[in-house]
Amino acid sequence: MNEEQKREYLEKYQREKDQGTKFYPDIIYKDLLITFAIFLFLVGLAIFVGVAAEPPADPSDSSYIPRPEWYFLFLFEMLKYFPGAIEWVGTVIIPTIAVLALLLLPFYDRNPERYWKKRKLATAIMGIVVIGIVVLTIVAVVSTPAQEEGAVALTLTDQIVAGQDVYSVYCVECHGADGEGGEIVGVEGLEGVFVKPINSQDEMYTRSDQTFFDIIDYGQPELGMPPFGLAYGGELSRGEIHSIVSFMRYTWDDRAEIPEEAAQAGAIPTLGPDEIPSYEVHIEAIVKRYCVSCHRPGKKNNNYLMRDYIETMETGDNTPNIIPFDLNSNLIRMIHREEIEAGGPMPPTKALKPELIEIFERWVLGGALNTAEEAAAAGAVPTDEAIPEPTEAVNPSP
Repeated sequence: MNEEQKREYLEKYQREKDQGTKFYPDIIYKDLLITFAIFLFLVGLAIFVGVAAEPPADPSDSSYIPRPEWYFLFLFEMLKYFPGAIEWVGTVIIPTIAVLALLLLPFYDRNPERYWKKRKLATAIMGIVVIGIVVLTIVAVVSTPAQEEGAVALTLTDQIVAGQDVYSVYCVECHGADGEGGEIVGVEGLEGVFVKPINSQDEMYTRSDQTFFDIIDYGQPELGMPPFGLAYGGELSRGEIHSIVSFMRYTWDDRAEIPEEAAQAGAIPTLGPDEIPSYEVHIEAIVKRYCVSCHRPGKKNNNYLMRDYIETMETGDNTPNIIPFDLNSNLIRMIHREEIEAGGPMPPTKALKPELIEIFERWVLGGALNTAEEAAAAGAVPTDEAIPEPTEAVNPSP
């Protein structure tokens, strides 16, 4: 910029300043208004939209698809073009050059013009950069696989209920549905091993939540308990283990008061005098707590799976496992602790409570119905005289 250009620029600046708006208080006032409006907008987003709930970070969870916030997605996408040995170019060299270019801009950009139409080269370069950022961001959003959604326990009640479900699947076969322990039956490598109760004051009072977490996460290999944490080859995420610990603490520690909602959610519904049970309301809750731990894939169970109504009714080496209206069905006989050709007493380590056995019996007598609507439409449980005799020998095998 020569002296003449500098003089013209200063004169123009002075004219604009004389007839323009003062920075204080006018511009300051406008900035404050805009800032407050943006603040209210962000508060509204936080209240009415919020942030998507996600499970706690778990470095051992290889199924998680990492991705940055939306304003860094273009960098996330750009790294795909610098794989392996040249990754450092995309992570170090290019960002460093971009930052230095901005920092040194006043030293190498000597153009006196400030109006964008008179700065075609700079405008073109910046336009290309912005278009590239937008394109890379869109490509990242479109091409990145959707993150598998998992249930996130947001409240203590959610944690306790989720923990009961996970405990029922992975822990019941050794520790019992109520943490009572006892002799392990039907678990390969642990057959006949006696497990101490984990629902006692000795356990609850002397072990912290972190201790319980570590035992589940790492296991106790010398005592026969395998690790369940993903980091050690198990199947449970950190969030699932935390949920189990919450369930144990608030269910078996008499110093902790379980929320009423959690107690109701974890309770098995009771039956009215003439009510016909349904699978979805009554039986599923019992099966989930006492049966699924053994009757799921990968367990020694004569291929009898009980994860849903169809499996409960139709799977097994000697189906049918349940015959509607027939109390001689093998499952009913085995929950009565009979030793029959199809199998032994179920559950193996401890008999079901009489009221739970009654629910199973009334379910079968009512036709082994699936939904609450079907049960409500069926009327009352038939009497013993109304139960039809079985037409053929049945030998199902749970």
